[in-house]
Amino acid sequence: MTDFQRPNIARLEGYVPGEQIAEPTVIKLNTNENPYPASPKVEQALQQISVGDLRRYPNPMSDDFRTAAAKLHGTHRDQIIATRGGDELLRLLLTTYVNPRQCVGMTEPTYTLYPVLTAIQDADPVLVPLKDDWSLPDNFVERVNRHACALTFIVNPHAPTGGLIGQKALERIATSIKGILVIDEAYVDFTDDPNHDLVQWAVNSTNVVLLRTLSKGYGLAGLRFGYGIGPHHLIAPMLYKTKDSYNLDAIGQTLATAAINDQPYAQTNWRRVIEQRNLLSKVLTQMGLNTISSQANFVLATIPDSAKHSASEIYQLLKQQHILVRHFDHDRLRDKLRITVGTEEENVTLIQALTKLL
Repeated sequence: MTDFQRPNIARLEGYVPGEQIAEPTVIKLNTNENPYPASPKVEQALQQISVGDLRRYPNPMSDDFRTAAAKLHGTHRDQIIATRGGDELLRLLLTTYVNPRQCVGMTEPTYTLYPVLTAIQDADPVLVPLKDDWSLPDNFVERVNRHACALTFIVNPHAPTGGLIGQKALERIATSIKGILVIDEAYVDFTDDPNHDLVQWAVNSTNVVLLRTLSKGYGLAGLRFGYGIGPHHLIAPMLYKTKDSYNLDAIGQTLATAAINDQPYAQTNWRRVIEQRNLLSKVLTQMGLNTISSQANFVLATIPDSAKHSASEIYQLLKQQHILVRHFDHDRLRDKLRITVGTEEENVTLIQALTKLL
C-alpha cells in the first residue's frame, strides 16, 4: 500500500493524552482538570443560547471575548488572540514563525505536545535538560541560541514539576535569545504569588507571547478555549493570516466570556485548589513520597525505592480502584506520579488508597 504521509509525519510518534474514562465512579486526578465546576454564570449563558442563532457563523475574531480579556488584563484587544484551547495557539505560533528545518527550543522534561507539534511543522526540537533540582540550567540561552532557535517554549509554572520561574529571570532570557519566547501559563491561575503577573511586560516586549487557557483555572476543559497575549506585531499575523477563518464557535465564545467575567467565582476556586494542593503535598511528604514544591494544580510525587510497588505498578493498582493519576515512562520521571489536585474528598480517597499500597 502506498504511504501518502509526509516523511516527517510518517516518523512521528503522536501525543498521548491522559485517559478519559466516562464513568461516574472514577476519580480523575490525571489530566489537571479543575475539580470544581465552571461559574454559574456560564450555565446561565448556556441556557440563553438559541438554537436558531446557530445558523449564523460566529464572530470570526471572538471580539466579545477579546474585549473582556483585554479589560481583565489591562491591555488592548489587538494584543489578544482567542484560540481553540492553548494547543491551537502553540500550533499557530509554529505555523506563523517557524520554517521547516528551523529549531525550536524547550526544556526536558516539558509539556510533551511541544516536540510533537514541532515535528509536525518539520522543524527540529532542541531539548535542554533541566538541572537536578528541576531549575533551568545556566546555559539554557546559550543552547537555544547555538541552534538559532526561531521560537522557544517555557511552560511556567512548569509541567510536570509545578516549579515557577520569576519575571526577572524570564526577562533575562527574553532579552538574550534570538527568537520568540513563548511562556505557557496554562497553570498560572494557581500560583500563590500575588505579584506574579507578566502581562504588561509581555505586551510591551518585542518577542514574548503568553499562553492562557480556560481549561484549568475556569473549569472549562471540555470547552477547549484558550488565548494568547503579546505585542500587536506578534499577535496580528496569527489573528489575520494563519488562524482558521472561524476558529471558535458561537457557544464557546459566549461561555468563555461569561467565565472570565466572573472573577470572584474563579478566584475563590483557585484559592480552594491552592489550599488542597499544599495539604496534599504535606501529607504525601509525610508518607515518604517526596514532592516538588508546586505552583500548579498538581504535584509530582516520587515513589521511593523502598516502596512495595514501583510508580508504574501503583499507577495500575490505583486505576483498578477507579483512581486515575499520571505516570510518564520517560527518563527522570519513571519513579514518579503526577497527581492532579482534586476535591478534599477525592484527595482523602487517594491518600487512603496510597497508604494501603505503600
